[in-house]
Amino acid sequence: MPQLSQIGEIYASQAFWLAIVFALIYFGIGKAMVPKIERTMEDRSARISGDLAAAQAARDKVRGDEEAYQRGLDSGRSRALQLTGEAKAQASAAAEARVKAADAAAEARASEAAARIAATKRSALAEIEGATADAVTEIVAKLSGVTIDRAVAEQKVKAELAHG
Repeated sequence: MPQLSQIGEIYASQAFWLAIVFALIYFGIGKAMVPKIERTMEDRSARISGDLAAAQAARDKVRGDEEAYQRGLDSGRSRALQLTGEAKAQASAAAEARVKAADAAAEARASEAAARIAATKRSALAEIEGATADAVTEIVAKLSGVTIDRAVAEQKVKAELAHG
C-alpha cells in the first residue's frame, strides 16, 4: 500500500507538528483558560460563602425578632391575665357590695315586717282582751245578774291569757 510506505518519510514532520499543536493546546488551556476558570470558581465560592454568611445573619436576626415577639406576647398575656384578675376582683367586690346592700335592705324589710306584725299582734290581743272583757261582763250579767267592774274583768282576762 502506498499510503503506508510514506509513513517513514513524513513521520518526523507529523511528530513535530503534533508536538507544536499539543504545546499550543497545553499552554493555551493551562495559561489562558485555567486561571479564568479558577477565578470564576473562587468568585463563585466567595459569593456562596457571602450568601451563606448573609443567610446566617438574617436567620440570627429573625431568631432575635421572634424571641422579642414571643417576649412581647408573653408580656401581653401576663398583662391580660393581670387585668382579667383585677376585673374579676372588682366585679366580685361590686357583686358582694350589691349582695350586702340587698341583704341589708331585706333585713330592714324583715325588721319592718316583724315590727308591723308585732304591732298588729299587740293590737289584735288588745282587741281580743277588750272583746273578751266585754263578753265576760255581759255573760256574768246575764247568768248571775251581777254587774262587775270592767277593769276587774280586763284584769282577770289578762291573767288567764297570760297563763294560757
